[in-house]
Amino acid sequence: QVQLVESGGGLVQAGGSLRLSCVVRGFVFSINAMGWYRQAPGKQRELVAVITRYDSTDYGDSVKGRCTISRNSAKSTVYLQMNSLKPEDTGVYYCNLVSHAASEYWGQGTQVTVSS
Repeated sequence: QVQLVESGGGLVQAGGSLRLSCVVRGFVFSINAMGWYRQAPGKQRELVAVITRYDSTDYGDSVKGRCTISRNSAKSTVYLQMNSLKPEDTGVYYCNLVSHAASEYWGQGTQVTVSS
């Protein structure tokens, strides 16, 4: 079984920073991409950032210029560095993994709250 273990969420003031971590536990034959999604209360889940097996990256329009997604050298951990946080960044952030065989896994989510 594959498990994504997230950490790093919390309460931060507007303009502050957080770094989220997602540890991949278990065996994945081939990882195609990993990403971060978020869901605010009463809103649809949206893409925050994605990184592919080739280390190309993409970001949601609302966070471009403020967030950076990265992986460690072993590709066992994915990070999301968030800067210049805004109250509208508040939500539950979920780690996502898609294998080359199109299997998909989700983390349990970590709460990010940005106060004004």
